[in-house]
Amino acid sequence: MFIDSARFSVSSGKGGQGCSSFRREKFVVKGGPDGGDGGKGGDVYFLVDNNTDTLSNYKGRKVFRADNGKQGMASRMTGKSAEPLVLIVPPGTQVLDDDTGEVLHDLIHEGEKIQFIEGGKGGLGNVHFKNSRNQRPTYFQPGLPGETRNIRLELKLIADVGLVGYPNVGKSTLISTTSNANPEIANYEFTTLTPKLGVVEVGDYNSFVMADIPGIIDGAADGRGLGLEFLKHIERTKTLLFMVDVANYRTMIDQYRVLKEEVAKFSGELAGRNFAIALSKVDGYYGEDLDADIRQFIADIGLEVSGENELGFDKNYPYYVQDLTYNKFDNEKPFFVLPVSSVTRKNVKSITFALYKLLEQGK
Repeated sequence: MFIDSARFSVSSGKGGQGCSSFRREKFVVKGGPDGGDGGKGGDVYFLVDNNTDTLSNYKGRKVFRADNGKQGMASRMTGKSAEPLVLIVPPGTQVLDDDTGEVLHDLIHEGEKIQFIEGGKGGLGNVHFKNSRNQRPTYFQPGLPGETRNIRLELKLIADVGLVGYPNVGKSTLISTTSNANPEIANYEFTTLTPKLGVVEVGDYNSFVMADIPGIIDGAADGRGLGLEFLKHIERTKTLLFMVDVANYRTMIDQYRVLKEEVAKFSGELAGRNFAIALSKVDGYYGEDLDADIRQFIADIGLEVSGENELGFDKNYPYYVQDLTYNKFDNEKPFFVLPVSSVTRKNVKSITFALYKLLEQGK
């Protein structure tokens, strides 16, 4: 089960109390106090693990507590310190203070381990309180209490390319044909209920990660549909691929404008990322002139149909691609506008190379 949010309290361990004891042995005339110190309470750590891709381990749990330190013992023996509590999370997890909403930690890198809360210090035994005026102290310290924090974990998937589009525009089909992902595919809206990641191979040695999120509808940034819940999963993507359905009852330009508007309302920073446009389902087009409609869409967004390029686009369809002759990339314009068909695999291979080239512009 994919869980991308969890809320609970976490507590470090209490330090063990010191010991009050006296050395009493035959032939030892002046034994004196020998109470040992208490052990340290358990710390709380967060550990990032690439083998974890969900927060399901925390589903239904309200409290996590580290163990307490053990009490000190006679003969100046220190009590055993408690083992730390290690909370394992997937890359992309944010730790937030549930009371204030402040982001405390942003855990991204594999193997990253941070100490979140320190355990309480163990109390001193009575051996520490012996002096010339009090040679028989019975006093010892209790261990210091641990700390408790109310936190919220939010998982934001880390991907290179995020697919953005209305429901049922072909996002899942595209990611299934270009990567190793196997999302559910069906001919109805909101088939995708949870984000999916896939690794796209480009040639023999290169690859990138593509993320498919549930479809966005009008008002998604205001909480309608599933968009608000999952738009956060494209916050970390380096580039966006807007999927526009040529076989949809909505016009291509209307789809594109709504998608851009919803992304901008959700995050101004996200709206400024490099992006490209894929015109999906060209095999299912039922209008009068697909060529003319594509040309009109490219003109509607203020661009012109391109000529020759080195990306291998199918020349049976009009398309646009930025001219990088002078290595000047304009992120206010799409890198390309490309008609694709995941069913007939038209331009499917080409779009993977084009996306990889677009990712290189963001380095």
